[in-house]
Amino acid sequence: MWYNATLQPSYMIDDGQQDFSFTGLNPDVIANGLAQVGVNPQSGLLALNSYENRVYQYLADDNQRYVAKFYRPARWSDAQILEEHAFCAELAAAEVPAVAPLVLAGQTLHTYQGYRFAVFPSVGGRAVEPGDLGQLERIGRQIGRLHAVAQQGQFQHRPTLSFQEFVTDSMTTLQATELLPSNLQPAFWAIIEPLVDYLRTVKWDSFTTQRLHGDCHLGNMLLRDEQLTFVDFDDARSGVAVQDLWMMLAGDDRYERTMQLQALVDGYEEFCEFDKNQTQLIEPLRSFRIIHYMAWLARRWNDEAFRRAFPWFAEQRYWEQQILTLKEQFAAVQEEPIDLEPNFNR
Repeated sequence: MWYNATLQPSYMIDDGQQDFSFTGLNPDVIANGLAQVGVNPQSGLLALNSYENRVYQYLADDNQRYVAKFYRPARWSDAQILEEHAFCAELAAAEVPAVAPLVLAGQTLHTYQGYRFAVFPSVGGRAVEPGDLGQLERIGRQIGRLHAVAQQGQFQHRPTLSFQEFVTDSMTTLQATELLPSNLQPAFWAIIEPLVDYLRTVKWDSFTTQRLHGDCHLGNMLLRDEQLTFVDFDDARSGVAVQDLWMMLAGDDRYERTMQLQALVDGYEEFCEFDKNQTQLIEPLRSFRIIHYMAWLARRWNDEAFRRAFPWFAEQRYWEQQILTLKEQFAAVQEEPIDLEPNFNR
């Protein structure tokens, strides 16, 4: 099974023990907070597709459209959010098409009644179609440009993609959840534990890390007038470069995936050298995402928005499918990695 990374949500760094709710974030609080920084909504607030944070598009009194992002309480520190903002501004200054928060009242991060938020210009565009090799080469160029800037500095406060966070902590959450049906627990643990043992053997420390978008999939790119724009740097972190590439791949056929990755790398290497040894990390990173996704839903299950959006998470058939997915993924991590040849025939 070729796991569809585009449908997956943001990664989290919390331990599930704090209050991460938006119970007090009502329309009046949102409007008053925005008015405080001088971008008064003149239209209704259109909720955009975001579960981890609360994101709204609106028309302001200056007749411009903006997007307001209210950060989930207690998830990131102020320093981590500001580092995300600074990274976006650095990219924009280097003419890498990335949506950066606006400086309003002298700052990018604002607080109103305990809620932290930022305001962004509204950038229109359409979703990028998966699998098109010409488009993937263009995407590779844009990611290469992003990484060329990213490699010029380091994060001091954002986390690093790690086995501890994505696997160990996620397993602790899954072991504690009551949502995994008791009759499926033997089969579930019988497959996920060998997968985790395999992931533990990967020599992550032997690869160079750098600043990343962190959640770089087609859903976080917009195409307008032939320009690709990066959005949503909420999961920016340090990690291996291939983390920002592998989620662009689509389909089940290995030959097709190889062609897609080669197209990405061809574009990427116009701006950055790519360590082709990192192709061996693609399936382990996909495993990270699968395991972490289940834990993320379990941690957020007390949020009514999650119960409405993901009702199937509490159903038997979801966990039956996850057992099959984990079996297929365990087989995938043991296959030979994609081999990128310099003269691969596309």
